[in-house]
Amino acid sequence: LVAPIRRLMGAAQLVSTGDLHVQVPVKSSEGDLARLGETFNMMTSELRTQRDDLVNARDVMDSRRRFGEAVLAGASAGIIGVDQEGKISILNRSAEHLIASPATDVTGKPLLEVVPELSELVEQALENGQRLTQGQVTLSRRGRDRNLSVRVTSEQTADAVHGYVVTLDDITDLVSAQRTSAW
Repeated sequence: LVAPIRRLMGAAQLVSTGDLHVQVPVKSSEGDLARLGETFNMMTSELRTQRDDLVNARDVMDSRRRFGEAVLAGASAGIIGVDQEGKISILNRSAEHLIASPATDVTGKPLLEVVPELSELVEQALENGQRLTQGQVTLSRRGRDRNLSVRVTSEQTADAVHGYVVTLDDITDLVSAQRTSAW
C-alpha cells in the first residue's frame, strides 16, 4: 500500500519542479492505486502537450512580432499605432521624422495632442465606424509645410474596435509637381 503512494509522491515532486516527462510505474495488482497512477500519467502527458503547444504558440507570436517590427522599421511611410483610448502606442522612424518628435517623447500621449492636424480625419474615422478613412492634411513642423496623404485604419475584431493605425505618406513633392504642371 505504501510503495505506490511513495511513487506518486516522488512523481508529484518532480512535476512540481517542472519535469512533465515523469511517469509512475503502474502495476495492475495494486487496484485503485494503479488506476490513480494511470490517471496521474495521463495528466502529466496532457500537461506536457499543453505546455508544448503554448511554447510553440509563443514562438509563432514572437516571430510575427519581429516581422511586424521589421516591416514598421523598413516602411518609408510614417506609421503610428494608436490604442483604443487614442494614445500613441508605437511609431516608426518615418513618423518620428514627419511629426518632428522622437517616439520616446510621444509614446503614451494622445495622438490629437501630438498631431492636432489629424483631428478631422480621426474624428471622421470614429464617427463613421468604417475600417478605412483617408484624406490629406498639411503638417507644419520646423518651419516647413508638408502635404500628407493620411489613412486611418481601425483594428477591428467581430465585437469591437481595439485601436487604429495611422499611415502618413509625404506627398509634398507630388503636390508641388502638380501645381507646376498646372501652371
